[in-house]
Amino acid sequence: MQTQTLERMESNVRTYSRSFPVVFTKAQNARLTDENGREYIDFLAGAGTLNYGHNNPHLKQAMIDYLATDGIVHGLDMWTAAKRDYLETLEEVIFKPRGLDYKVHLPGPTGTNAVEAAIRLARVAKGRHNIVTFTNGFHGVTMGALATTGNRKFREATGGIPTQGASFLPFDGYMGEHADTLDYFEKLLNDKSGGLDIPAGVIVETVQGEGGINVAGIEWLKRLESICHAHDILLIIDDIQAGCGRTGKFFSFEHAGITPDIVTNSKSLSGFGMPFAHVLMRPELDKWKPGQYNGTFRGFSLAMVTATAALKKYWSNDVFERDVQRKARIVEERFQKLAALLSENGMPATERGRGLMRGIDVVSGDIADKITSKAFEHGLIIETSGQDGEVVKCLCPLTISDEDLLEALDILEASVNAVIQA
Repeated sequence: MQTQTLERMESNVRTYSRSFPVVFTKAQNARLTDENGREYIDFLAGAGTLNYGHNNPHLKQAMIDYLATDGIVHGLDMWTAAKRDYLETLEEVIFKPRGLDYKVHLPGPTGTNAVEAAIRLARVAKGRHNIVTFTNGFHGVTMGALATTGNRKFREATGGIPTQGASFLPFDGYMGEHADTLDYFEKLLNDKSGGLDIPAGVIVETVQGEGGINVAGIEWLKRLESICHAHDILLIIDDIQAGCGRTGKFFSFEHAGITPDIVTNSKSLSGFGMPFAHVLMRPELDKWKPGQYNGTFRGFSLAMVTATAALKKYWSNDVFERDVQRKARIVEERFQKLAALLSENGMPATERGRGLMRGIDVVSGDIADKITSKAFEHGLIIETSGQDGEVVKCLCPLTISDEDLLEALDILEASVNAVIQA
């Protein structure tokens, strides 16, 4: 396998090629194939970008058909038939059945673009600068989004330029399972000497992906929404990794029955791994002046075409949603057994997550790395997350077959046993 050119020319910043040092050539649904013909089951799925699997045939055909008509591929923010079809489908398939009324802002095509737009919109709408964010949160690495991202590894990569405009508060469970961290938030808001500038918005992931699959409780989320309403603060849900069905609902906040003021989506929004992001906002919050926040690639029609196809194929009824939830129960049960096995052998571990966004916290990043390395040796691609990489993280395609899912879980179990016995 020839990797010399890749190693010589690509920046040291690369990460995944260090964990999975092979050259991949093709992929289908939950399987990747390297240039030697070896297949791997994919529990990474483009870091949650490929919820509908690699080269999904329904989405691929929609893209091929569109290209065959010489459809507009790039249109800035001009009106195109592809954009109209996407927005109409989004409204009919997603918004109306959920009782949602949002306007749609298409910024640049990445998650961090969407976060930058969302926090800037909150500041414009409320005339305040501060954004409250939470410990272990990850919202992107451009300067505005980075200011709301907790992990020191990313924050130290600015060359000494300070991040500004955000205040960190403890996420649900950060102070222990019996402490409601929103008591602290509410006390600061009600204390004129508490030192917290009243924020324009609060940004939160309902399940923290990069942060270690930390799950916000349903009642905690409901209370957070109530606090925001009481203090005229905008609630921003970052649904970039947890959205598009990952937690078993299209939007991860649906589990709590809340209605955010602003929502960010990207990753699996195109459904085909193509860059695409949007910001959803209550109509009265649309305070933008024309061109005030833009981006050259906000008119990437191919991503809109595949996004439309994904919505029509998977979200026109609840069949796909129920199947994701069924698979999630399988992963949850197996992860719980693996956590118990590790704990019984002197390696404390716990399982957590929501839907098919799940993880096993093994406390030690070293142990987690050993498990994922063994898994790769046996044909499973799976990553870690958390502040020290201590959580073995499942982000398999939601469309994974039962056969591939069970085989992957068997590989992971064998990998755990190999680490225990080492």
